[in-house]
Parts: sequence; C-alpha cells; structure tokens
Amino acid sequence: MAESSQIKKVVVGSRKSELAMIQTNTVIENLQKEFPEVEFVIETMETVGDFVQDKPLANIGQSNLFTKELERALAASKVDMLVHSMKDLPSKLPEGMVIAAIYQRDDPFDAIVLQSKHRGRTLSTLPEGSVLGTSSVRRIATLKHAHPHLRFKDVRGNLNTRLRKLDEGKVYDGLILATAGMQRMGWDHRISQVLNEPSDMYAVSQGALGVEVLQSNSGLIEMLSSLNHEETVIQCVCERALLRTLDGGCSAPVAVRTEVTKDKIELQAITLSLDGSKRISSSKEAILTKTSEKESKETAAYSSVVAPNISGVTMSTAEELGISLAKELLSMGADKILREAKEEIEKRR
Repeated sequence: MAESSQIKKVVVGSRKSELAMIQTNTVIENLQKEFPEVEFVIETMETVGDFVQDKPLANIGQSNLFTKELERALAASKVDMLVHSMKDLPSKLPEGMVIAAIYQRDDPFDAIVLQSKHRGRTLSTLPEGSVLGTSSVRRIATLKHAHPHLRFKDVRGNLNTRLRKLDEGKVYDGLILATAGMQRMGWDHRISQVLNEPSDMYAVSQGALGVEVLQSNSGLIEMLSSLNHEETVIQCVCERALLRTLDGGCSAPVAVRTEVTKDKIELQAITLSLDGSKRISSSKEAILTKTSEKESKETAAYSSVVAPNISGVTMSTAEELGISLAKELLSMGADKILREAKEEIEKRR
C-alpha cells in the first residue's frame, strides 16, 4: 500500500441520509486541511437499516444493519474508507478491517424531542399514556422503569423522517434521539430535554464518529491518525471492549458512561432487561500510565481501533478496563439478563 505522502485520491463510502453526509463531510473537511493535495470523492449507498423500515431495528436479526453494504464495498476496494456513527458499528468488525480514526466526541447523551403541544414539559410531566418513538431497546429499557406512565413505540427512518412523523401528530408525543445527531443537523432548538443527569448513561460510543479502513492500508491509517482525539479514542476502546466481552450487539440493552482525566479512566455500565425491571450495574477505574511510547507503523488493534499516534500502553489499559468490568457484570448475572433479552427479541421476529 502507498505511504500517506503518496496518496492522491481517497474514495469515501457513506450512507445517503442528510446526517450521514454531514458527518462524512465533517471528516473530509478536517482531512482536507491537513492534506490539501489529496482529492476526496464520496460514494453513497443504502444499507439494510436504511431500506428495511417496517421492523424495529432489534427485530431485523443482524448487528451490522448500517454497515454491511458499506463494508462489502470496502472489502472489494470500491471505496478506501467509511465514515460511521461509532454507535452503529458492531463490537466485532469483519476480518481485516479496523477503525483508523475516531473524531472528537460530541454530546453522547440522549435527547427528548416533544410535539409543540407539549412545549415546556419533561418526561416526568408528560400526560399518562403519552407515546415516545424510538427504535432502541436500550432507550426503552432505560426509561420504562423510571417512567411507567409513558408508552413506547418503534419509529424508523432518518432524522428528517422521524421528525416529520412526530410533527404529523398522529402517533407520537415525542421522540428519543441522540443529542449529537440533532446538534449536527442544526436542530438544537427542537430539543426539549437532554438526559444528562449524573445517573444517566448512553449507548456505547454514542456521539463519536469513526473511520473504518482495511488494516493493510498503512498509508491511509497514517493519514487518518491526524483526526484522532485521544480522550474519545480511549473512551471508545474501553466501551467497545466491554460490549464485545458482554457479547452484546449495538442494539443490546447495555448503557455506559466513561470519564477520562489526565491520569485515570472511569467506566460505568449497566445491563437491563427489555422492560427495565432487571438491572445489573457496576463501575471500575484504571490508572493511565504516562509514557511517550507510540506504536510502530504496523499498528496493533485494540477493540478494532488502531491509533499510531496514541500510546499502546494507554490503549491496552482502556481495553483491559472494558473487559474487566464486563467480566464483573457477567459474574453478577448480566449474562442471564442479556440472554433473556435476546430470546425475547428472537420471538418477535
């Protein structure tokens, strides 16, 4: 493969939605500043998650709903790199593929967007029987127990489609969405409530953008390393290691919260039954050892992430913390909760 200095053109794979294009262009614009001599060309395509709109995401029966078609194009060298919302990426990538850059994380918390008739209300003050739209079993499991007066109904489509369904006023009183997505679309003014209290958690890697490439493409990996935001990389490696060890897909009822300081990582996680009645949670922390060591160009992958500009000791510490906390949760009974959730989802298909 060519060294980064020899790369003249990069073909970027992306989903077609407006949000996906905004995210892809954000990554390209930042790369273009560093590498003005490189031409970036976008190839768009639809994924299973885009064109299967009549089923809840968890009921479709695969974990790579928003990545499979893109990864086929990457494997066939039709594109050189893929831009993803990190929360859409399965904890296990196809053989030979890695995440070569993780852009600075935006707000990772969930947001509530309410119909105009409910302006000024919160989840707690919505009328009995109000319907919230979401396609996430994690969001339902997290909120159902705390707000038994609310009902939850699946809603599919890109952000534009979901907001249109809300505004039609026929089915939904509100939606549960990712704050980061609303902000990237410039729709902050529509957010009624951000679920960011000290006890609130979020999906693994939510709010972060990642770039997937072939592990053999060392030149592109070197180029993309300029995008890495160290704190975000550490968070995502840690969270992905936890999810992978729990054997949970990107739609599993698992929520996390990660804090990184100069010398410490703290990871909190919870596994839930689909109705939120069963909950197992715990937290762990790890000390970050100061070191100037960097990886060689033949970079190692930690939770499928390669980052030649970040210490391998730091990456390993983050990965080991996620694995350790997952094993603790499993020993506390998380395996049973997640197994029951998967079995219940299977019955709905």
